[in-house]
Amino acid sequence: MKLAIDHLVIAAPDLASGTGYVAGLLGIAPSGGGAHPRMGTHNRVLGLAGGIYLEVISIDPNAEAPARPRWFGLDQPAMRARLEQGPFLAHWAARVEAPLDLTRMQAEHPERLAPAIPMSRGDLRWRLTVPEDGSLPAWREAGHAAGDGLLPTLIQWDVPDSPGVSLARQDLALVQLSGSHPQAGLLRQGLAWLGADHLIHVEQADGPPRLSARIETAQGVKILT
Repeated sequence: MKLAIDHLVIAAPDLASGTGYVAGLLGIAPSGGGAHPRMGTHNRVLGLAGGIYLEVISIDPNAEAPARPRWFGLDQPAMRARLEQGPFLAHWAARVEAPLDLTRMQAEHPERLAPAIPMSRGDLRWRLTVPEDGSLPAWREAGHAAGDGLLPTLIQWDVPDSPGVSLARQDLALVQLSGSHPQAGLLRQGLAWLGADHLIHVEQADGPPRLSARIETAQGVKILT
């Protein structure tokens, strides 16, 4: 497999704080977006150069609680505790494109890939991998697991005009996606198997896992964390 970066995920306690965080750092506020009734979340989006976009996502306070755990670990205690500190770059999604088919890939490797579930928002339709417990994806080997936002969710768009195509491209460009993790070797193994090891640089480091994105702006390079 060879994948491409589809979008960056800013998790936020609410859309206002997430939008303010991005606008304050990059100089442009995410906008638009909408609701995901199946997940009880909503978002705002911002187009970057090169067919990549940024998503601010939070639990939708006006939505009914979903029948399943929300995606991106939003229902898990560790994520809730982290969000009490404010918005942050929590995750990223890697795009699968034809002739590859995400549903078939998942069926062939259920031990490696979470279920590929269909989603929609307005005219948009896509499939993406979401563990049944809603957690962030992890790579497992010999009783060990590593993910923590650095291993991507896989997504495949079922419409030609995905946000990376249809959103206005702002004067913003992703220079590098990078992270650190105490089990960097295990993560690199998973990234290589996915065909995503060329998309993110992962370093070995003690302490909490970290994800960051260097973004070129009109005011110079800024770092999303």
